[in-house]
Amino acid sequence: MSINVNLLKACCEVPGISGFEQKVRELITKELSGCDLSLYTDHMGNLVALKKGKSSTKKVMAAAHMDEIGFIVKQIDDNGFLKIHTVGGFDPKTLTAQRVVVHGSKDLIGVMGSKPIHIMSPEERTKPAQIHDYFVDLGLPKSEVEKVVEIGTPITRLSELLELGECVNCKSIDNRVAVFVLIETLKELNGKEIPFDFYGVFTVQEEVGTRGAHTAAHHISPDFSFCIDTTIAFDTPGAKPEEMVTKLGAGVGIKIMDGGSICDYRMVRFMKDLAKQHNVKWQAEILPAGGTDTAGMQRMATNGTIAGAVSIPTRHIHSHIEMANKADIRANIDLLKLCLENLDNYDWSFK
Repeated sequence: MSINVNLLKACCEVPGISGFEQKVRELITKELSGCDLSLYTDHMGNLVALKKGKSSTKKVMAAAHMDEIGFIVKQIDDNGFLKIHTVGGFDPKTLTAQRVVVHGSKDLIGVMGSKPIHIMSPEERTKPAQIHDYFVDLGLPKSEVEKVVEIGTPITRLSELLELGECVNCKSIDNRVAVFVLIETLKELNGKEIPFDFYGVFTVQEEVGTRGAHTAAHHISPDFSFCIDTTIAFDTPGAKPEEMVTKLGAGVGIKIMDGGSICDYRMVRFMKDLAKQHNVKWQAEILPAGGTDTAGMQRMATNGTIAGAVSIPTRHIHSHIEMANKADIRANIDLLKLCLENLDNYDWSFK
């Protein structure tokens, strides 16, 4: 099966840095209207889609975070240039001369400026760029900037989604591709029975510490949990086999562990067995650093959860643009659906 690239494009291009996810939430709500779901938003901003199962004896939660990395305005200088603070982690070297959108009272296009290489000292040329070296140039004087922009205004990357060969390329693949996976999973389960009550949660503020997942897991208190997120695909020139983590085109990533969690071995085995039985292409994922909402759900439920994660391999992660493979995205939907449909057909005892 193919994927709905137009919907994925809408998910990736809509702006929403951590703490400013409202436009993403609006898009998801519109897409899920008409499905057999109950939708609600908690005080923190997590959007919860509840699909009732045949039994309410167990609860299942999946989390796909809505927020993207970006910036926030911390100063407008005398010449109208914006000094910025990061929201989430960036690789600074990818920012030079990139376009951004400043979301003030109206949207303004700006460019990330820094010191020209022509006037750098020999020592400066050898040093990697740092975030504090950058500013946003709106091409306007301070008097005009201040009519639209204030301290605390969010800034997102400007990038449209393009199809490149077998892949999609855009800003915010991390983690709007997972938002897309969860939307499509819920749509494809519409009208179908699943064993247990399922809470599909579109979480907030993951990029600054998996904060939304903590709150949602605390109030839902699921028995089973699935994180849907991107993971590193360092399958590019110069990479050693042990550094790759995952590869584009090699299938859905079944997480073994990351920097914040060790997935339940029973869940890992369950997911592997289902993928093999149903010919879903998969690869094992061990991410040595960096965390996901897996940890928030695993730890913050009242009794903990039997936790796992489906991961979308992604190149160029946390840069101005990111890339994922369309077949891998489809495999994520397929495996997540299989998991939700078969949770009652597995022996979950410790052995």
